[in-house]
Amino acid sequence: MDGYLGGYASLGLLLIAAALLFVVAFGANRLLSPRNPSGAKTTTYECGIDPVPGDWAQAQIRYYVFAYLYVLFAVESVFLFPWAMVFDRPGFGVVTLVEMGVFIAVLALGLLYAWRKGVLRWT
Repeated sequence: MDGYLGGYASLGLLLIAAALLFVVAFGANRLLSPRNPSGAKTTTYECGIDPVPGDWAQAQIRYYVFAYLYVLFAVESVFLFPWAMVFDRPGFGVVTLVEMGVFIAVLALGLLYAWRKGVLRWT
């Protein structure tokens, strides 16, 4: 499989083998697994206690907001560490400092907005 299309042919054969393995595995599961559902097997399992009646559960949106803010600042740190490593190299002086200043200013505006909206209050 040399030549221009040799790499693509290898990739194609690999994809076909993966698809075939997928079909064989799920087909074997379908044929070999026992099927005897009962009432106990179809109920919701909640840590060994009886399931709570009804399908509605209250979830506080503030937990999602805190998770979102955590992800926002985790992404910020992902960009800050490489910048700190490159900043001292020649040719990256003032331009790099200004770019990172703009980046941090945008994040600070987002944090200020969240603070002004009262999102950061836990209660």
